[in-house]
Amino acid sequence: MKNRQNQHLFGKTLGIALATASLVISTPTFAQSPSAAPTKPAMSGSQTTGAGTVVDVASSNPSFKTLVKAVKAAGLVETLSGSGPFTVFAPTDAAFNKLPKATLQKLLKPENKETLTKILTYHVVSGAVDSKSLKSGAVNTVEGSPVDVKVGKGVTVGKAKVTKPDIKASNGVIHAIDTVLLPPDVKL
Repeated sequence: MKNRQNQHLFGKTLGIALATASLVISTPTFAQSPSAAPTKPAMSGSQTTGAGTVVDVASSNPSFKTLVKAVKAAGLVETLSGSGPFTVFAPTDAAFNKLPKATLQKLLKPENKETLTKILTYHVVSGAVDSKSLKSGAVNTVEGSPVDVKVGKGVTVGKAKVTKPDIKASNGVIHAIDTVLLPPDVKL
């Protein structure tokens, strides 16, 4: 039991270290220029009134019910409710519905928490980067593997299309996507 607790603590510490390293490494690539990537969430006027954390905002959006359930199952609520800032490429319920139902149910089981966490953190980038600041290129995720962002007629992240950009939160920004992203070493 003690070994399991030590592994859990090590995992959280590693996650924080990866998030910090990801921010340092990816910000110049991810944004138009280093100065375009704000250190605090980019918010203005009425968009920020009453905005909660990325978890709060996702929880209040009916398109993210499955994502919120997955975040809870992975134990990431506290992390994503922290100060951040975070950019979350958030799969909608329709994106999760593209997965076989049995696969999703399997991922939500406690014994698959590590895989689920890996998948979800692959959707998170350190820093709050709105769609106007996005730039094409490989971006390091909190999971540790890079994801390819392409900006042109719309924005794609990996094989996912951004369907609703710039959903503001107090600790970052959410960009809704139409496909669940998988880290290169995860096979479902």
